[in-house]
Amino acid sequence: MKLLTALLLSLSICLPALASSEKKEEAPTTLYHNLFPALIGNLADSGNRLKFFKADVSLRVTGTEAEEKLKQHEPLVRHQLVMLFSAQTSETINAPDGRENLRLEALKRVQDALNGEEGKPIVEDLLFNNLIIQ
Repeated sequence: MKLLTALLLSLSICLPALASSEKKEEAPTTLYHNLFPALIGNLADSGNRLKFFKADVSLRVTGTEAEEKLKQHEPLVRHQLVMLFSAQTSETINAPDGRENLRLEALKRVQDALNGEEGKPIVEDLLFNNLIIQ
């Protein structure tokens, strides 16, 4: 009887420890990947005066696997964004919906580029932390 009680007691202590050691599936987390250093370049304004842009950009992804893939293709992403931004004029960016339209076009370009490389867009959103036109 003592042996049976000791066995039951030891099982009651071990079972919760075994249950808590099982790997729990966590929901994918939202991560923001900042492109560093900031994107800097010339605008396509005509005239004698050069105009510049500086853009601090964050890309939203879900899960660490997506962030790793994004880091792998970051040079391609930076290229797409610099080419898009340098094709803009200060008038189009400073228009009432100019910055939002630029953000949406930038997101589309990044998603298209990553879709071509990985077979899926990976990036869910693109955010401007800072956008300076000078």
